[in-house]
Amino acid sequence: MNYESARKEFPVTEELIFFDHARVSPLPERVRKVVTGFVNDATRYGTAHYETWIGEIGRARKSFAQLINAGSDEVAFVKNTSEGLAIVANGLGWKLGDNVVIPDIEFPANVYPWWNLKRMGVETRMVPSVEGRILFDDLVRQVDARTRLISISSVECNSGFRCNLNRIGAFCKDKGILFCVDAIQSLGILPMDVKRDHIDFLSADGHKWMLSVEGLGGLYISKEVLEKVYPVTVGWGNMVNATDFMNYEFNFKSNAQRFEEGSLNTMSIHAFGAALDFLLETGIENIENRVMALGDSIIEQLNQRGLKICSSTHQEERSGNISFVINQDTSQLYEWMLKNKVMLTVRDGLVRVSPHFYNSEDEVSRFFDQLDEFSKSKR
Repeated sequence: MNYESARKEFPVTEELIFFDHARVSPLPERVRKVVTGFVNDATRYGTAHYETWIGEIGRARKSFAQLINAGSDEVAFVKNTSEGLAIVANGLGWKLGDNVVIPDIEFPANVYPWWNLKRMGVETRMVPSVEGRILFDDLVRQVDARTRLISISSVECNSGFRCNLNRIGAFCKDKGILFCVDAIQSLGILPMDVKRDHIDFLSADGHKWMLSVEGLGGLYISKEVLEKVYPVTVGWGNMVNATDFMNYEFNFKSNAQRFEEGSLNTMSIHAFGAALDFLLETGIENIENRVMALGDSIIEQLNQRGLKICSSTHQEERSGNISFVINQDTSQLYEWMLKNKVMLTVRDGLVRVSPHFYNSEDEVSRFFDQLDEFSKSKR
């Protein structure tokens, strides 16, 4: 992979050291061109090319399915990760006394949909984390005969801990427990195989590592469990005869599109498709190797400075997110870094950096030069 060539796709490199893909990513040039082309087309020709737009929607659906090794009939478009998880939580047929198991360090998108089930008599059990890690034995200790579902992030947002989805998925399959994954912090840089890992549900929107716009993502529902989830938001789009508008027949589509209740966000799906094609062309394994190599350099620099790393350094538990603690007050760090043209996240007392494959070793060095300058200014 020619990473210097790939950098040309990212004009942001001319302005910033962008180490904040775990929050919201900058757009590649090809995504900008696709969105601009769509707007120009819709402005000049209205819906004259609508059939072409529909074709691009189908192509983007196939690309997302390819990214996670699913069938395109198992993919629905959603506006964000939260919506996808809520579709699952609200659509399953719960019984009084059922429970859900989730870690205690999840992003709220993977907490509140399950807590909301308390009104139906469903308990949410929180797995205690250990220094940002979720230990398998601690997770299964929360499971009993009434556990209906385990939901977990493929990568935890703050610590960057990469979960062993295959081990958890195999456990769930053996016990007859549904397995749900919030994949927003891994899709785009780490391989995902929903079939291998026995994943029933997966949700992720595209504005982080998948290099797309906010407000559009994908929901995977395995065809094996499709009928277990009732579409609670119902409109014309859910129906088999969706485009035969005046033929009222209440009959849901036989695939995951039954969860798309109306008109889709066509322009954002075009952007999403372009970003997915870019990632697939580059190769997820190539991207993972590059991001891990950049992470090696960051970890080495942190160790040289004696800074506490709050992300796992075990290779199999690492991701693109690296969090650490500095010895100075961080309340002014974000603004200071932004002024010096560095983007990162400062949250909950942690500094988090999250470079993508197009970032460079030189940017890593320059980032640490800036961090050293900040530390000196606070002495």
